[in-house]
Amino acid sequence: MFDFRLTVFHTVAKRLSFTKAAADLFITQPAVSKHIQELEQHFKTQLFERLGNKITLTGQGRILLAYTDQILSLYRNMEFEMSSLSDRQKGILRLGASSTVSQYVIPLALAGFHKKYNDIKIKLLNGNTEQIEHALLDKDIDLGIIEGKSKSKGITYTEYLKDEIVLTCSSRHPLAQKPNITIKELRDIPLLVREAGSGTLDVIAYALKPFKLNFSQLNIAMELGSTEAIKTYLRNSDCMAFISLHSISADLSNNTLKTVNVKGLNIERFFYFIQRQGSSDPLADLFRQYVLHYNLK
Repeated sequence: MFDFRLTVFHTVAKRLSFTKAAADLFITQPAVSKHIQELEQHFKTQLFERLGNKITLTGQGRILLAYTDQILSLYRNMEFEMSSLSDRQKGILRLGASSTVSQYVIPLALAGFHKKYNDIKIKLLNGNTEQIEHALLDKDIDLGIIEGKSKSKGITYTEYLKDEIVLTCSSRHPLAQKPNITIKELRDIPLLVREAGSGTLDVIAYALKPFKLNFSQLNIAMELGSTEAIKTYLRNSDCMAFISLHSISADLSNNTLKTVNVKGLNIERFFYFIQRQGSSDPLADLFRQYVLHYNLK
């Protein structure tokens, strides 16, 4: 029913790669090229500039991308509304979640949602908070769940779930059994941190401000790109790290990691649902309501 060529164009325009678009759509690269050529012939214009192995959108291509964003959004809404009339929800939900959320918070809810609404296909984009916000504003996803709140223009933030950031170390660490440590002691401890753009990093930096302490004054041993990498490193070193309590529940239970209290320092935050201001997506709203209900069980 829907012109698949527009889906192909939209995918190429977002990925700026015929090869990656072919992989995303499970078709061959020659098939991608054929669909783009047919569109260019139909509109009697060039949609992409080809410079060696790289491609960019032409002015006409950018115009078509703006329209295909709207068309695909309307089509997804139509699929959902029509399937709802027969009590059979159907469609594609493009979801984005920051690393901690996607790894430790929503997997069980995702499994339950898929079991209940098995005709709704979910595409999950994983990244740090900054990347998920950019994906939302670029209309690559319909709903995001992130750590912290950066108050970016054009985004609506809705509280989802409370979290706590805790100082964590190996259960064999010399300070693991100490009741608490001071801010002064914290300055000298080798720390592992997430990469720039991480929501966790922003929250920690904000919490340290009342102590007139910033990251440049801390003993940063290494920057790692994921919480799992940090946890593995902690188990085999004398470093510590500030990470989400949600991410270490299993480690605390089996006593491989321990939390250490820093006197006077309490780092709490919320995970947030994010959507573009002024936009409403029925599938995104359905998923959000399901996840909120799931966490109340």
